[in-house]
Parts: sequence; structure tokens; C-alpha cells
Amino acid sequence: MRSKVLIIDDDVDIQDVMTAILEQEGLEVHSAEDGTEGLAKAREIHPNLIILDVMMNSQDEGFQTAYQIKADPDLAHVPIVMITSVSKVTGFSFNKEQDEEFLPVSDFIDKPVSREKLLDVVRKHLGK
Repeated sequence: MRSKVLIIDDDVDIQDVMTAILEQEGLEVHSAEDGTEGLAKAREIHPNLIILDVMMNSQDEGFQTAYQIKADPDLAHVPIVMITSVSKVTGFSFNKEQDEEFLPVSDFIDKPVSREKLLDVVRKHLGK
């Protein structure tokens, strides 16, 4: 059975590029354009990994979505890889070790995401 990845990002072009890369790796990829749609889709498909943007309809929508995912007993175990351009926009950056209590995600990737970085992080969290 193929691993399922859910991409939650309001930028359809980024969704399309990541989907193409991940499908070439044999993964089943689903997408959503905001946190509400993403949470509903996660509950429907039970992904093995979620790739989540920070800034969508609001500057912190990704944070709120991450909290909702981790509060759902059926989804709490799913690793979340947060992708963000926050550091470019604000100069603020994330560090998993320092920010783990504040933000319960498995990894952070800065946009733009290279193919190699995306695949490295996805493989790490899918155990491949």
C-alpha cells in the first residue's frame, strides 16, 4: 500500500510542483487549499504525512491547523512538516528543538523548497 501525503497550501502552483515530485516517488498525494479543507481531508484519508503551509488565509492559519490536527486523537500521530516563507517575510525562523513545545510539528522547511530537501524530509518521516 502506498503512503499518503496531504499537502495543505493555498498556493496551487506549489501544490502542483510538490505533487509531481512526490508522485514520482510512488506516493499517493492529496491536497487542500486551506486549514479547514485540510483538516477535513486529513480526517477522510488518514494520511501518513502532512505538509502544511504557515501563511494561508491568515498569517498563522498553519499554526492553528497544526494544533487542531494534534488535538484529534485519530490524527495526533501523523507527522507534520511545516513549510514556510515566514523567515523571508518577517526574519523570524523556526527551530524544531527550540519551538517544539510552542508548535507541535515534526520538521520545518523554508520556501522555496528544493526537490532534494523535500524528498529528504518526506523520506525521513515516512521511514523510507
